[in-house]
Amino acid sequence: MRVWPGRPYPLGATWDGNGVNFALFSENAHSVELCLFDSPDDEKETEKIPVVERRDLVWHCYLPDARPGQLYGYRVAGPYEPANGHRFNANKVLLDPYAMGIGRDTKWCDEMWGYKIGDPETDLSFDDRDNAHAAPLGVVIDPAFTWGDDRPPNHPWHETIIYEMHVKGFTQLHPGVPEEQRGTYAGLTSPAALDHLKHLGVTAVELLPVFHRCDDRHLIDKGLCNYWGYNTLAFMAPDRHFSCADSADETVREFKTMVRGLHSAGIEVILDVVYNHTAEGNQNGPTMTFRGIDNAAYYRLSPEDARFYMDFTGCGNGFNMRSPRVLQLIMDSLRYWVTEMHVDGFRFDLASALARELYEVDKLGAFFDILHQDPVLSGVKLIAEPWDLGSGGYQVGNFPSQWSEWNGRYRDNVRRFWKGDGGMLSEFATRICGSADLYEWSSRRPYASINFVTCHDGFNMHDLVSYNEKHNEANGEENRDGANDNQSWNCGVEGPTDDAEIKTLRLRQMRNMLATLVLSQGVPMILAGDEMVKSQGGNNNCYCQDNELTWLNWDWDEEQQQMFDFVRGIIALRKAEPVFRRQKFFQGQSIRGSEESSDVCWINIDGKQVTDEVWDAGFVKCIGLRLDGKLIGEVNDHGEPIEGDTVLLLLNAHHEEICFMLPTPVEEAYWEPLLDTAQFPGHLSETKGGAQYRIFARSIALLRLMTPTIKQKQKEGFVAAEIIADLAMDTPVGRESHLKSLQGK
Repeated sequence: MRVWPGRPYPLGATWDGNGVNFALFSENAHSVELCLFDSPDDEKETEKIPVVERRDLVWHCYLPDARPGQLYGYRVAGPYEPANGHRFNANKVLLDPYAMGIGRDTKWCDEMWGYKIGDPETDLSFDDRDNAHAAPLGVVIDPAFTWGDDRPPNHPWHETIIYEMHVKGFTQLHPGVPEEQRGTYAGLTSPAALDHLKHLGVTAVELLPVFHRCDDRHLIDKGLCNYWGYNTLAFMAPDRHFSCADSADETVREFKTMVRGLHSAGIEVILDVVYNHTAEGNQNGPTMTFRGIDNAAYYRLSPEDARFYMDFTGCGNGFNMRSPRVLQLIMDSLRYWVTEMHVDGFRFDLASALARELYEVDKLGAFFDILHQDPVLSGVKLIAEPWDLGSGGYQVGNFPSQWSEWNGRYRDNVRRFWKGDGGMLSEFATRICGSADLYEWSSRRPYASINFVTCHDGFNMHDLVSYNEKHNEANGEENRDGANDNQSWNCGVEGPTDDAEIKTLRLRQMRNMLATLVLSQGVPMILAGDEMVKSQGGNNNCYCQDNELTWLNWDWDEEQQQMFDFVRGIIALRKAEPVFRRQKFFQGQSIRGSEESSDVCWINIDGKQVTDEVWDAGFVKCIGLRLDGKLIGEVNDHGEPIEGDTVLLLLNAHHEEICFMLPTPVEEAYWEPLLDTAQFPGHLSETKGGAQYRIFARSIALLRLMTPTIKQKQKEGFVAAEIIADLAMDTPVGRESHLKSLQGK
């Protein structure tokens, strides 16, 4: 094999059409060897090439005879001094941090650790056994792909509706997806899968981690895995577990084809990314990549004892965000997924950890500075999970401009309001109006708030109304894992029941929270499966459950079909009425005390404006919200005023029905019901101002202000039927159509 000097940049293994350049950063290494393998089954490397060129702390060489598909790893020699932060061990083959494809997964054995398992000295001992037969291997990728006329949908933030989903769980049981494509990137853009997303009306999918993960040994021993994927091993390689391809090259092309297919359907692709820790764990973890390449450079070590790691995530380690090379790795990874893979944005897991350069969370840190000035990354959607497990880590509302945030305070308050907790009304009003208290002070807009009631982590919507306590026994940790405080209410019985009244109440509570979510100011995020009444058996931490507990079930009964139709309907309502998609906060004023002539007005059950006494009363659980469609005060891209209907949203979290006096803003006007979470199937009739609207216990109603000159339309169902038709969303999606789609195209 011919060896040329090569170049220190770009890092990783780069095919240029003539050969492959290999470049690896290691500041403290004494020597580096490039190891080539002919097959994933090789017990030993077939060729070991000393890498003698070193510039800018990068070890590099060029192999003119190497080609795409070449399997490779590195051996890196240096001091093994855990007390000083160094854990080099040249007996271990290591994965390239910049590997763009995975040619072989980790094969768990004791040789994967840099120290001797079972030794009294634990991680201070040294293991001299070779791991070449078991180490994960990178593979050289040919990035060529025909994108055709692919263009990012570029949906404005205020028009974005996010659908959080797992690549495998979404299609694994879908009978309309070809069997060989189920649970894969290809399956996600099969006609049956795309039909569901398009009929639902979402504009973006937020994929749980798709960077190649490592399944922890202790989970494998229990017959489990890191199903969610928050255990990243390779930050530039798509997870091969979700591919129906046979090679890494084909896996990359399959991922790109998925993105292209979603874009063609008008759906953006947002990736949930995990840069706050790696799969190598704490000082007792295996040596697979960063630890053996340069532990002290890549990881944040304890200033008191460099043997140990600073851990703000509960996962054992954390990247050293003060290192320019770590920042480079993260930025190179992000740019790769945008420029090469065409993704549209990122959701950063435990993002507060990325802002800890010293100890405190610093929103002026280098990570944000570099990201904001980057010409590629500054233009994509950036979402923070604005907390970590360290002191001061809860940073909801404190991220810089250009960022949106998962609004955990929205989730908690909406859950408590519909559970019936007292004293929630004032904050509930603030949350559904965009959380101006959290975001307006930094000149951000309502779409800085990613609103959600459920997500992958915690109870899904069905279980939120069916369980008071978590039931995580299947995870093998004696129910110790997962959150204990879920703000859930089982409606009277823990878990499954045959009680018809409880089942009816649970479904109504689900509709209440879903309607609240979709009709709130900000960006709604819906958890996949909530629209089809998916249950996880009370497990609120399904991170390790790759089975029917987490896979979506597409064999719907009538209740599931009705729920899908309902969610589709409220999404159509949001798209039809611009008052639900405001780009600015309400006149920049406090929500409380708004005048009736303003763009927003809160109405008491007597039809009058809410007073301070009502706001401060702990027992009040019913309120009306009037949004004036003529006073939005915004313009479209062509400079034309945005106007829509004036609507009245009635919310009753009380356990008894209430007769709500409807206001009379215009003489002879009437209120036309568009939605009622307590009436299905049934006929909703118009009600004149000054009359009472009967809002059932624990329910929501939405009415539109109409004048006699507008033709009266009869409504049937939870959501007005013509709302869907008006938006050209009237493709048949009834039970017959759904069953037909399951039979394949």
